[in-house]
Amino acid sequence: MIGSPIAGSLEKAFGDDALTEDHHQRSGDPESAGRWLADARVLLVDDSRMMRAVLKKALGEIGFQNVVEAVDGREAVVKMQSAPFDLVLLDMEMPVMTGLEVLAAMNLSPDLKGLPVIVISGADQIDMAVQCIEAGAEDYLTKPPNITLLRARVSTSLEKKRLRDLERLRLQQLQNEKELVEREREKSENLLLNILPSAIAGRLKGGEKSIANGHEVVSVVFADLCGFTALSRQTTPADLVAMLNGIFTAFDHIVERHGVEKIKTIGDCYMLVGGLPLHRDDHAVVAAECAIEMLDALAGINRANGTELQMRVGIHTGPVVAGVIGKIKFTYDLWGDTVNVASRMESSGQPGRIHVSEQTAALLRGRYLLEDRGFVECKGLGNVQTFFLNDRVVRG
Repeated sequence: MIGSPIAGSLEKAFGDDALTEDHHQRSGDPESAGRWLADARVLLVDDSRMMRAVLKKALGEIGFQNVVEAVDGREAVVKMQSAPFDLVLLDMEMPVMTGLEVLAAMNLSPDLKGLPVIVISGADQIDMAVQCIEAGAEDYLTKPPNITLLRARVSTSLEKKRLRDLERLRLQQLQNEKELVEREREKSENLLLNILPSAIAGRLKGGEKSIANGHEVVSVVFADLCGFTALSRQTTPADLVAMLNGIFTAFDHIVERHGVEKIKTIGDCYMLVGGLPLHRDDHAVVAAECAIEMLDALAGINRANGTELQMRVGIHTGPVVAGVIGKIKFTYDLWGDTVNVASRMESSGQPGRIHVSEQTAALLRGRYLLEDRGFVECKGLGNVQTFFLNDRVVRG
């Protein structure tokens, strides 16, 4: 039993990485051996008061100081179940419950099975002693015990138990270390997945050092909170961060639900993309769905908090380059005209509305109500035709 006094001493030694030397110290150092025997907890089971007295005296002469007595097998089982022991000296023939029956009961208990037992038999009971050893007893002694033989056999049994306890402790430490490594690995993977799309994280773990891919057609979304900078001047830093965290967390849930990728937040601006790193034909549709639900989520937050925040949303569809950059704080990002146009759609839009390019609108017609805005001057792009996405054709 790991909870025994000797096992407790092993745990202390094991914690100090001293278990390997502990065995040699106990074998060659009389003082250490004496402490070891004094620490051992022995259960002496015999229905004869005289024999118990003889055995207890002999054990005391050897160095055992912690000897508990039981008058029959049933009492012995109860005591073993209620407290830990390092060794049991067990008479074979007793009323109520024989030694063989005690061994059978111990074998049924995971906590008691493996506890070393030395059976005490008469000279004419060798056959029964053999049965007890076959049932799990460690060794046997004949009555009356020879003190030299008693010392040798109890010391051998305790040494075997100590080594078994040591092995269990080592295995437990290895299991604990394995679980710790696994937990740390999971933390690292979760952290990586919070930074990168799962497909990209898998490639990095696979050993790729440079990750960059071109994507022929995706839909990029920019959503920017209007008036947030002015609000920050009259709000405490803690309240401001809490408010922004609540908004962006709601957006994160929307992104996760639709299977698109959040790319980053830039101040009070939220950027996402549909259609990468794995291609999907409905990239424009899921981008539109996210945009609609993000506006709805912000409206719900305004109602709950008594605020009047608004947001401009812009969407554009086209090719991009995506990849991982950085060494100290790496990030997954997008580049190309498509990103720039999506940003212009947002900045030239109107609060509370979703502003989309002609390329995006072409993929949404028939499923969404689109309002032709005509040609709009966009910085760096000149006059471009754009549309407002007002709602789904059938609101769902």
